[in-house]
Amino acid sequence: MQYSRPAPGLRNPFQVERPFSGSSTYMAQFRFRPGIIPTLATLVLFPVLVSLGFWQLDRAAQKEAILAAHDRMEERAPLDVNHDRVDADDAWYRRAVAEGEFDASRQLLLDNQTHQRTVGYHVLTPYRLAGTDRAVLVDRGWIPLGESRAALPEVTVEQPLEQIRGHLDQGPPTGIRLGGMADGEQGWPLRIQYVDYGELERRLGYELLPVVLRLDASLPGGYVREWRPQHPTGFGPERNRGYAVQWFALATALLIIFVGVNLKRVRSEGND
Repeated sequence: MQYSRPAPGLRNPFQVERPFSGSSTYMAQFRFRPGIIPTLATLVLFPVLVSLGFWQLDRAAQKEAILAAHDRMEERAPLDVNHDRVDADDAWYRRAVAEGEFDASRQLLLDNQTHQRTVGYHVLTPYRLAGTDRAVLVDRGWIPLGESRAALPEVTVEQPLEQIRGHLDQGPPTGIRLGGMADGEQGWPLRIQYVDYGELERRLGYELLPVVLRLDASLPGGYVREWRPQHPTGFGPERNRGYAVQWFALATALLIIFVGVNLKRVRSEGND
């Protein structure tokens, strides 16, 4: 007995032929018929998952760059912020020295800062640069929140420093900027959610350099200062890469599910 076969070059790769006794030929054919809703869901979710994966890879690269820049800090001569031009893009993790005095009457508390999983503030104190009308914000370190948010911690400058040193960067990290820099806040020290140099200049009445000088940990007059980026086990670049793998795996799983759910098997029998 001879069984029929498709013409050469026209065979469906999803079609399977199985002979039965008699003159019948059993054929199993797969058809891909995606519905509108799963198709739209996949078109929306797949690029989002892939984008999150690349975002985590970018975060890992940023953290590695920060660590590398900090480790190279000693290779360059320090900037004299009283006289040298300070470029915010080039000054990141650059050693710096300054002469002047702290404006102890108008200090800032940068909110939502953590140290060893404890919430607190970073104390930012303007430092008036000698021989100029400008100032630089000096990060004097981390201080715990205290008993409640209703009572701000007391911050003082106990020992005036006519000369300071440290390194420059953009200051402590902040989250998504929602609302103003200091909505509803009055008086000094001023609690702020992020650093807005323009608004701070209007409140202070003098020009600020577009960088933050993080006070050297060996100098007096500060709080907790652990400036090298600390990434506890699992929270450094390696964790971001792990998250990226997870997002890419989810995107792959989504495609597999989409194809598997919408690939239908159709059975039919044909006679010679």
